[in-house]
Amino acid sequence: MTIKGVKEVTNVRKKWATIILAAGKGTRMKSSMAKVLHRIGERTILSYPLELASDIGSDRIIVIVGHQAEQIRQAVDDGQITFVHQEQQLGTGHAIQQTGEALKDFEGNVLILCGDVPLLLPSTVHAMMDSHIGAGASITVLTALLDDPAKYGRVVKDRHDNVRKIVEERDATDDEKKIQEINTGIYCVESKFLYEAVEHIDNDNAQNEYYLTDIFEIARNRKAKVVSLIVSDPHEAMGINTRADLEEASRIMMEREGNIRSTRAPVPE
Repeated sequence: MTIKGVKEVTNVRKKWATIILAAGKGTRMKSSMAKVLHRIGERTILSYPLELASDIGSDRIIVIVGHQAEQIRQAVDDGQITFVHQEQQLGTGHAIQQTGEALKDFEGNVLILCGDVPLLLPSTVHAMMDSHIGAGASITVLTALLDDPAKYGRVVKDRHDNVRKIVEERDATDDEKKIQEINTGIYCVESKFLYEAVEHIDNDNAQNEYYLTDIFEIARNRKAKVVSLIVSDPHEAMGINTRADLEEASRIMMEREGNIRSTRAPVPE
């Protein structure tokens, strides 16, 4: 998977920290249990992005917790994870601000994952990382094309296909709402730029939250390079917000496991 005009880079070893956003309550699940603790098969939703972070060779793994923080720690802590507590859930930008101390001595790139996105494949993330490094980008965003993009943040580009900004549904104009390319919430960001940028975001929006996506406009104003990569299968970036989403993710996971078993089946003589 490559981006037009960007050479694919393989076997490039840079330092990578992975931050997983897992502080939310997940009220649409209609459960007292934190969303990321619900299960697909015998595993918690959060275990999947954690496994991904390990598979791609993260030098550090940070999980941002808030609601039921202690239960989450007990469920997934393997001694290799740094947990950062977001006392108040004031938005994704605010969440990343809380990790500044944990990564104050880190120089490299940061992969930002969502704790409620269990279907993302290592091959997709590797392609994203390669594109990020190959382009010399400050930010790389994973996007998806949807027939019905309602409720998702839209990726606004200029006529040269450069990302200008990401606008949330509630803040989008009528024309912006027609855009079918959506933000998945998965990013690669150069660490120095990330922590400088999040200090300059504000909460002047419909939700009064500190949106991480505001760093795209900051990048544009600084003429920093921003790259996007469209995921070939939008299901990979599907977030679990409802019980129906959980059932759908479980079905897809079972299909994947069935396909893996079938490819491993012995050839009859």
